[in-house]
Amino acid sequence: MALLQTWRWYGPNDPVTLQDIKQAGATGIVSALHHVPHGEVWALNEIQERKELIENAGLQWSVVESVPVHEEIKTNGINCEFYLENYRQTLKNLAECGLQLVCYNFMPVLDWTRTQLDYELANGAKALFFSWIDLAAFDLFILKREGAEKYYSEERRQQAQRRFENMSEEEIKTLHETVLMGVPTEASVTIEQLKKSIETYKKIGFDGLRKNLIHFLQSIKKTCSELDIKMTLHPDDPPYPILGLPRVASSKEDLLYLIKEVDHPFNGLCFCTGSLGAGINNNPVELLKAVGHRVYFAHLRNIKRNGDGNFYESDHLNGDVDMYNVMKELVLLNKEREQSIPFRPDHGHQLLDDLHKTPNPGYSAIGRLRGLAELRGLEMGIEKTINER
Repeated sequence: MALLQTWRWYGPNDPVTLQDIKQAGATGIVSALHHVPHGEVWALNEIQERKELIENAGLQWSVVESVPVHEEIKTNGINCEFYLENYRQTLKNLAECGLQLVCYNFMPVLDWTRTQLDYELANGAKALFFSWIDLAAFDLFILKREGAEKYYSEERRQQAQRRFENMSEEEIKTLHETVLMGVPTEASVTIEQLKKSIETYKKIGFDGLRKNLIHFLQSIKKTCSELDIKMTLHPDDPPYPILGLPRVASSKEDLLYLIKEVDHPFNGLCFCTGSLGAGINNNPVELLKAVGHRVYFAHLRNIKRNGDGNFYESDHLNGDVDMYNVMKELVLLNKEREQSIPFRPDHGHQLLDDLHKTPNPGYSAIGRLRGLAELRGLEMGIEKTINER
């Protein structure tokens, strides 16, 4: 039984069509109702409509990514219970449509964070890039976060100041928009909103955010258990605190703690090699061996770091993540399952004809097609080697 090869699709407005995905070789779709505002219930008829659209194209809606967790839940605000009930109702509606694998994250305010969306590689392709100098420039001179200077070394502050002083107005505007982008299909937060949230999370801290995540999981446990829903937590991206915001899903210790605190099969993980691999102290292979029993979904991409902690998203099989041994571990885990573990080629370079298009950042067609082809070949080679022993 092979791993289930899936592809993220942002819906009818995605420039990559379902026909494109079929040609790329994926059979499963990872999708969500991105047009529904965070916190609102996903209507049964809208879920069914999306599912039928996918199935009419000869594909299967395999993973729901993501059902966003409202900020009131993350902060345990006064309206927390209202949004928890909405979340439970959305899960019930998904299950009624036969959708029982859900991905989510618990990152405060922002989703994944990068500082450049068009980092040019030696071959002319473009990749996503994270630079601590650019982030510090944003933090210190655009956001102007109170006390931000304490988070950076003297050398980094000087580098950030030189970087900011040499930026054009257009470059400053682009950096501003890139850091605040969040999920590509959702509206960016404003500087004022971010500052207010930072103050909120300063009071909550790491322990408070972790406690609120546990509360969220406990609050949906009964619903998930009754409906056989598996929740998969996406790790923090990047896997360290940024802009004064805490992170609680960045390391092996974090993930093991969450599994132990809510020790129930519904409480699973989305294993993202790129997110975890960006952490210099994370070994994705060893981490997968430690938490693999709760991995129900995988995002496979690679990164290359430099000595300053910056990183760019590299070719899927060429980077600091040992993709061969990650895939080998996934193949071995999959042999123990009754249902195949779905994976998708996460992100992809903008290359060839896609250089002349405007895809969702990281979600170009050709770059992901290349990644999926490489990963499929790697899986097949490993599978044959294991079977011949």
